[in-house]
Amino acid sequence: MINKQNLWFLTLFSLILVLSIYYLTMPDEVLQTIKSTNNETKETVELKDSDALAALRVEADEETLNEMNTLQEVLLNESATVKEKNDAYEALKELNQNKGKEEEIEKSISENHKLKSFVKIKGDQIQVVISNKQHDEALANSIIRTVQKSFETRMYITVKFQS
Repeated sequence: MINKQNLWFLTLFSLILVLSIYYLTMPDEVLQTIKSTNNETKETVELKDSDALAALRVEADEETLNEMNTLQEVLLNESATVKEKNDAYEALKELNQNKGKEEEIEKSISENHKLKSFVKIKGDQIQVVISNKQHDEALANSIIRTVQKSFETRMYITVKFQS
């Protein structure tokens, strides 16, 4: 008697066998047309404002992830001293706090100014990139005040407009 496991194995094996035979007996002309249509369907991509901000976010996320990985390696390294592990832990904690603050500031800018933004915090410096065609000093000052409200200590805030 055949149990369920053997039945599944025979079913999947039969399916793979049928697909393999079909692929091997397929004429070369069909394969060439499939390859040529795949090459022709590639499109050019235009960057929008939100795409530029997304690219900045991806780059910052990759940088943060790499930094977190190196810090985690220090934490997991058995030959690292207690001080090195504590420093790595504190740096990881600061990275996580900064990430939360960045998201909070972006949300605040979105709510208060109805603008899409990208925020990067590094130490006491904050870089804000705004997706807006209008480059207005009053708007930049208002954004700086909005960002500074999130911190107790004085921060060095730069606002850059990207159109």
